[in-house]
Order: sequence, then C-alpha cells, then structure tokens
Amino acid sequence: MKKTWLLGFGFFSISITWALYNAFVPFFLEKFFTSTALIGFMMTIDNYFALFLQPWIGSRSDRTNSRFGKRMPYLLIGMPLAAVFGALIPWHTGLLTLILFMVLMNLSMSLYRSPTVALMPDITPDNKRTQANGIINFMGGVGSIIAFAGGAVLYEKHHSLPFLSASIITLICLAILYFIINEKRNTTLTPVPLVKKEPISFKGEWNRPTIFLLGAIFFWFLAYQGVEALFTLYGKNQLHLTEGQASFSLAYFSLAFVLAAIPSGLLGKRFGKKLIIAIGIIGLIIIYGAITFVDTLMSLRLLLVAGGIFWAMININSYPFIVALGKEQSIGTRTGIYYLISSLAAIASPPLMGGLIDLMGYSVLFYVASGSMVIAFLFLLGVQDKGLSRTPPSTAADTSTLA
Repeated sequence: MKKTWLLGFGFFSISITWALYNAFVPFFLEKFFTSTALIGFMMTIDNYFALFLQPWIGSRSDRTNSRFGKRMPYLLIGMPLAAVFGALIPWHTGLLTLILFMVLMNLSMSLYRSPTVALMPDITPDNKRTQANGIINFMGGVGSIIAFAGGAVLYEKHHSLPFLSASIITLICLAILYFIINEKRNTTLTPVPLVKKEPISFKGEWNRPTIFLLGAIFFWFLAYQGVEALFTLYGKNQLHLTEGQASFSLAYFSLAFVLAAIPSGLLGKRFGKKLIIAIGIIGLIIIYGAITFVDTLMSLRLLLVAGGIFWAMININSYPFIVALGKEQSIGTRTGIYYLISSLAAIASPPLMGGLIDLMGYSVLFYVASGSMVIAFLFLLGVQDKGLSRTPPSTAADTSTLA
C-alpha cells in the first residue's frame, strides 16, 4: 500500500488548505459583513466552481491521455496556482481584493480536486478501495489537525502565516506526487480517447441506489458543511471563545477522524459500507444535539472527539460506495457527481444556517445539523446495493497494480 500512503499527500495538502480557509476566512469576512447569512454565502464560493467545473474536469480526466497520465496534468496546473492565490488571501486590501483572491484560489483548486480523488481508485484494486480511502483520509485528517492546531498558533502571530505555510506544503506535496506516482506504471485503466468526441453525459450513472445514496450524501454534507463553515463564529459568539480557541477546538474533531479513518475502512469492508455509514449518521445526530447543551470548553471538545469518529465512519465509506455503484471506466465521472452533490449541499448550507442564526441565534446551528442528519439516514435506508458491485474481486484486481 506504499503508493496509497504517498497518494495521501494530495489529500494532506487539500485538507490543510480547506481547514485553514474555513477556520480563518470567516474572520476576514466579518470585518465587512454583519450578517451571518451573507458570510455563509461568501464561504460557498468554492462550491459554485465545484458545481460546474469538477464534474466536467473529472469526466474529462477519464478521457485524458498525456505523457503525464490521466490525472497528473490537472494537478500540475491547479496546485501551484492554488498555492499562490491562497497565500495572497490574508494580504487583501479591501473587500474587492479579498473576494478576488478567494475566487481565484477556489477556481484553481477546482482544477485538481476531482483528479486527485480519482487517482485513488485508479491505482487501487476494487476490493482494496475502502481501506485505501481510509488511508488517504487519515493523511487528510492529519492535515486538518496540523491546520487547526498549528494554524491557531500561527494566526495569532500573524494572519498571513497559516496561509503561507499551507501554500508551501501544497507545493511540496505536488513534488512528492509528481516524482512518486507514475500513472503509466501504476494503473492499467485505459482512458477513453478524446478523438471519440463523446458528449459528457451522466445519464448512465443514475441508477436507483445511486440516487438514494446521493440524497443521503446531500443531507449529511448539508449538516457537516454548515457546521464546518460557521463553527468558529459559533464558538466566538455563542460560547465566547477566543478565535484561537474556536479554531483549535476543531483539531479535536480532526484528531478523532484521523484515528478512526483506517479502522472505519476496515469496518466497512468487514460489515458493509451501508451499515457503518448508518452507525455514523446515528452517532452524529446524537452528538450534534448534545453540543447545544455544552457549557464548558472541555465538554465541547469531548463531544467533538466523538463526532470525528462518527464522521469518519460516514466519510471513509461514502466515496468508495458511490464509485462501486457505477462502471469502472467512469471513476472520474462519478467522482465529479459525488462532488456535484456535496457541492450543492455546501452551497445551500452556510447561507441557510447563517440565515437561521440571524433569525434565532447561534444555538440553532446544531439543531438544524442534527435534523439534516435524520433526513440523510432516511435516504440511506432506501439504498439497496445488493448485486450492484461492478466487478468481482478477481476481475477488479486486474484493473490496476500497486508498485
């Protein structure tokens, strides 16, 4: 699994960047906006790009055939650009330059997020993908811990330091991926030639189990994305924490996610992805409801630890689940669909929850998140995936090799 661990550096860099973005950009926006709903809306910029660009980029990467491979060209373009524009965000001189840097960074990241994710199933046999997803999300979780814990310290020294550090790490991770992951050697999946001029279509991917699973994905991301985008403001304004304490508290969630990532993948393989996801959803329903009653920093962080474990059970198993319901040749396309639905949730969630906060106060945040998880659970119950595995293990093992 050496290649899988090294591929995790791609997720490591993405997680660091997004964790810092979600933790500290709301504080920049708070200088210009008094409405939490408007701040929440501004935090969804990345998801508008994900809504349109990532499905297209994912599908196009399925049909790319360059000397660098199918996915790597998108990383080579997007990661350096994201590093530059991310580092510029704290140097904004006003609202216009802040929004400009945010838009350019998000646009750059949209160029490589789907191809980076699609690399995992490309180089991993079908029957190993759940464990592999646990490994790469372990790496992503480590990135989040570093971002929330180290970022809080760096942010209090100077607001630019967390973003500059994330940009440097992104470039280092790109170098690791470029020199270690050789797509021509590590996978035998054949790209669909661009000369066929086939129109990009998702029609063949929408079977009944996929639709129900995507419904569940939408609602659990509706809960998670709203909480992630607004938690630091919740901690500051509802719990009266400092900005550093609020962002550092999220490190507890990420630490638990890291520790539970690989075990969650193993549990998904042993007992089935649907069952483990269901347990995770039920757990988060309880945790989100309980957070509304906390009155100490320690109790908040203990609940965040439990929440990170349950989120790992959901998140680690969901992407391999959605990929397993489609065709082997459509991995990039289904990756794009996965991001399409999660991005729709992320677009809707922060403004929706922010608007409710404006009307009823910050205490409503976790009530709404818990209710959204209940709906996700109901959709999950409708997923009947028996017999829909794309390929038997013996065949899947032939689709890729791990050097």
